[in-house]
Amino acid sequence: MSNKLVEKEWREFFISEIFMKIQRGKRLTKGNQQSGETPYVSSTAANNGVDNFIGNSKGIRTFENCLTLANSGSVGSTFFHHYTFVASDHVTALILEKPNKYIYLFLSGIIRRLEEKYSFNREINDKRIQREKILLPVNSDGLPDWQFMEDFMKQIERDKIADVLSYYNNSLNNNSLRGGVERWTPSENRWAAFAIQDICEIVSGQDIYERERITGNTPYITATANNNGIGYFISNQNTTLEKDCISVNRNGSVGYAFYHPYYALFGNDTRKLRPKYLNKYTSLFLTACIEKQRVKYGYGYKMGTERLKKQKILLPVNADNRPDWMNIERFMQRIELEKIVCYLKSRQQIQFPCKTV
Repeated sequence: MSNKLVEKEWREFFISEIFMKIQRGKRLTKGNQQSGETPYVSSTAANNGVDNFIGNSKGIRTFENCLTLANSGSVGSTFFHHYTFVASDHVTALILEKPNKYIYLFLSGIIRRLEEKYSFNREINDKRIQREKILLPVNSDGLPDWQFMEDFMKQIERDKIADVLSYYNNSLNNNSLRGGVERWTPSENRWAAFAIQDICEIVSGQDIYERERITGNTPYITATANNNGIGYFISNQNTTLEKDCISVNRNGSVGYAFYHPYYALFGNDTRKLRPKYLNKYTSLFLTACIEKQRVKYGYGYKMGTERLKKQKILLPVNADNRPDWMNIERFMQRIELEKIVCYLKSRQQIQFPCKTV
């Protein structure tokens, strides 16, 4: 890869020659920022330049599918944004005539070298950007070799995917993962019935009515069967705020269950379950087992708290006739790895059937 860069002819170009549009963002103070879902890009060097998520619709400057260059703060920090975002006046958007993810990524690495030239005391103002030059690989006509840049970054992406895929494939093929855990399937164990109240603590939700809801970033879990049970994003607060728990719909789409590793608020049409054995993988397994029971319920036969407490589910057990949490965790970890391998192989455009566990 490095040889390809060395072998290419390079020459200088003004930044203004490369980008069709160079435009500064617009000032929006912290006090005027409204909570929302649109990334607000400023001069931070962290989180791809995203400083906040806002809901402002007026007095802003919006961009998408372009680079941002930090004029102040972390001067020279350059990031590619494939999504719609609002730019602060501390960054400048750099827009190609023909936007291309891989070319943008190549250019971001080149432009980021400006960090060495500027500092907090020497910012990149608009005039300096116009005069600034960067080195780019060129074709036989002495023009930027866009195809080379695209192919080079695609090869880097393929190599990274291959490295990660090799790691996960080795874990699966050696029948081990995460510290040498051997492969296990639930069919190897005996199964037993357990009341949900013996496995989880069950807590009621609390309604936040439509007239009370304030738009924000916190998921509000309702009795929907879609979007992992998330009905709205709000900024309200109450005592139901919690993460690493399971929601079960007692009304609406009765019986649907979802695991929430993030902080969320829970409406009264759901019940919040706190697993007594708290673990991401065992919680996902429990969610699937609980949802298997939803065929018993319906709009006319709701899953109230008392019914949910007494509802029994089947779980694989160990020699002590207790849920075999350790092997349940291993089983779910393997499913996760196999899904990752399927995704990575699809990114490599390899035609193969995904494994069925």
